[in-house]
Amino acid sequence: MKIGVVTFPGSNCDRDCVHFFSQELGLKTQLHWYQDLNLKGYDLVILPGGFSYGDYLRSGAIAAVAPILNEIKKFSGWVLGICNGFQILTEAKILPGALTHNSCHHFLCQSVEIEAQKSGSPWMTEELNGHRYRFPIAHADGRFVAAPEILKSIEGEGQVAWRYTQDINGSMNRIAGLAKGRVLGMMPHPERHPDGQLWLKHWLDHGAQK
Repeated sequence: MKIGVVTFPGSNCDRDCVHFFSQELGLKTQLHWYQDLNLKGYDLVILPGGFSYGDYLRSGAIAAVAPILNEIKKFSGWVLGICNGFQILTEAKILPGALTHNSCHHFLCQSVEIEAQKSGSPWMTEELNGHRYRFPIAHADGRFVAAPEILKSIEGEGQVAWRYTQDINGSMNRIAGLAKGRVLGMMPHPERHPDGQLWLKHWLDHGAQK
């Protein structure tokens, strides 16, 4: 598997992702500058955490209109958006809903417990359903919101991949991550914790083959 980690101006978790996927998981992983629109050869594209374009306007809003997002929309491989990457995916309408200010109105940086959900996406295999992990979070705009009809569709179509086991930031239905087809967005950082390695190894052995 070959992985490209897209770097925008302001990304700051891109090298963490490269280290984690290459050194801990042994996968061929490289940085991919956002102005390079050629995604051929990658099996997985990662939109990492950070503060793309300084989070001006809204978190992820400027990166979401970069030309590379058009290529990601057409990309037939796997896509993983972590923290700011999740924000970008929602701003680009690749995933539904939006990420807005935490209900506590300040930046949260802590370890949280999240629970894997049975999803219609191969990112979340049935065997993972109900398994709990501890991943770090580091965000000010991590509260997931959606209009009632969109939230109903998300739940009805099995797009919820992760839920916080407690109310952390005011996210509707305690949603911490969404998966739709081969696209997964999540606010917690799996690349910063050994539990992330366990989950991703399971996905590599089971979900990535689908």
